[in-house]
Amino acid sequence: MTKRFWLCAAAAAALLAPGGSALADKIKHPTAVFAGLDKITGRIISFEAAMGETVQFGTLQITPRVCYSRPPTEAPQTDAFTEVDEVLENKNTHRIFGGWMFADSPGLHGVEHPVYDIWLTDCKGDGELIHEAPVTADAPPPDSPDSDPSAPGAPGAAKTPVAAPIIPSLLAPAPTPTPTAKKRKANAATPGPLAAPAPNSPDLGLPPIQPSAPAVVTVPLPAPARAPALRNVPADDDAPIPPADVGH
Repeated sequence: MTKRFWLCAAAAAALLAPGGSALADKIKHPTAVFAGLDKITGRIISFEAAMGETVQFGTLQITPRVCYSRPPTEAPQTDAFTEVDEVLENKNTHRIFGGWMFADSPGLHGVEHPVYDIWLTDCKGDGELIHEAPVTADAPPPDSPDSDPSAPGAPGAAKTPVAAPIIPSLLAPAPTPTPTAKKRKANAATPGPLAAPAPNSPDLGLPPIQPSAPAVVTVPLPAPARAPALRNVPADDDAPIPPADVGH
């Protein structure tokens, strides 16, 4: 597509240059013709100014620097580079415009003043034809990157997405972590609850212990109360029985 574009541009440039004249040819004139408008009175005055000469219109000073026209074989175009200064009350000047004025388009310049207006109308005097090489577009060589639209650097080349590289280490499952020797040593050094060995365990290297009978604790009983002393009682059934506490 790029090669076709350059070929079409070169063909169009050749067709737009009749008679072998270049599009950049122009005629340089020694004098510029302006028109001035007084907005208060409505009068329009035409005046001329040589290149580098300053002409005053009202409070405006106009100085053309260059004025160009085009050969008759080309489209008419007249332009001039002009500087416009305003004279202030203290006799000082203030630049209000500096640029190109076009005779075919007076409204394109930027001279803005509340009372006066200036525009270019023509260029006068025997002109000097200036030849300038036109800007031509040469077709790129066939082996250049621009001739191949699919080349990576071509303007219209499609960008091929680049796949990300596949790293096997990212796809493989993570290995199961194994306890380190330091961790195993720490676990071995941590004391756990001691289990009481069996009484007759042969691992202790002691003779077996015979189970003994449970110890009996003897609790002393209180002494029995002393029985009252008996007296000999006469065998007289009719005799009165003395009280039991007699003699104590």
